[in-house]
Amino acid sequence: MFLLNNLPIPFLDLGGINARDREALIAAFTRVLDSGWYVLGKEVEAFEAEYAAYCGTRHCIGVGNGLDALVLVLRAWLELGVLKAGDEVIVPANTYIATILAITGNGLTPVLVEPDATMNLDAALIEQHVGPRTRAILPVHLYGQTANMTAINAVARKHGLKVLEDSAQAHGAQHAGVCAGALGDASGHSFFPSKNFGALGDAGAVTTNDSALADTLRALRNYGSHKKYENLYKGVNSRLDELQAALLRVKLARLDADNQRRRAIAARYLYEIQHPHITLPVAGDHNEPVWHVFVVRSPAREALQAHLHHAGIGTLIHYPLPPHHQQAYREWRERSYPITEAIHREVLSIPISPVMSDAQVEAVVAACNAWPRRR
Repeated sequence: MFLLNNLPIPFLDLGGINARDREALIAAFTRVLDSGWYVLGKEVEAFEAEYAAYCGTRHCIGVGNGLDALVLVLRAWLELGVLKAGDEVIVPANTYIATILAITGNGLTPVLVEPDATMNLDAALIEQHVGPRTRAILPVHLYGQTANMTAINAVARKHGLKVLEDSAQAHGAQHAGVCAGALGDASGHSFFPSKNFGALGDAGAVTTNDSALADTLRALRNYGSHKKYENLYKGVNSRLDELQAALLRVKLARLDADNQRRRAIAARYLYEIQHPHITLPVAGDHNEPVWHVFVVRSPAREALQAHLHHAGIGTLIHYPLPPHHQQAYREWRERSYPITEAIHREVLSIPISPVMSDAQVEAVVAACNAWPRRR
């Protein structure tokens, strides 16, 4: 089995997660194999319909991965005249770099804004960053919790801005009873294997209620073509595989139950981990997180990580460097985002997954609480 951390309690047991559906996944593979049709066929069509229904949107467009999902929405808005080169897109400063890459890769300008206590984009700070070139907001539902979309959408309406959700970590998360993926004008989804809703390889999708956008995306993902050998746009090849679509259809049936197990584990962590040097995550009002990762904070992160490793517990850091400290964006090195920088110095993700046993959860809690308190 594939383990993230080869420890008694791994950070994530992907093999164990997928073993539960082994027979159904093999049956789906066989169905695709025997069909003789492997690109943009019935499996993709069926998955797109099923996932759109799950999210509560009219359209789902399968693409190659989560980054492409964001890139292609922005590209489509450029093609449709909604955006133009150089326009500004407001985005959280503490996101994973893929969100930023989607913006700069389209010749657009990211405007980085600090997060709030939930570690998502601080809606109260957005308006002061809206300028004459601002055309969109790209909130990230980080770690499996939606951003404050009620407030974000209110700012967007006031200033006539588009809203593109990054839902790569939030499959099934809700804000005010609405599912991630249906909270903005469009949403990018990643089905990377380690996600709550993961394929067995790279895969992604866009959800939207905008039919013109959906039609443009279907062309852009397929060389810019609506009709074979006729190209409306300078498109790309970013198509969700028939095989991955078939496998995702199997796994979609488990998503809600798996998210509920994650919530149950998170509830125990939030109630039972009690340590003066471990700060637990905060859920926003009207949010129902799905806990893609459970991220604690500590000013002595490395010591905590070493302590847990010694106890046989795997951890990861999401993420060690903020985008403005990456070599890829070295032109931003002199900028200062103190809240973001503190987050990236302190965050540590502890195990959470639908295949964790109660005994493993108890062991994680006990190890956290047993960390020596004299720092």
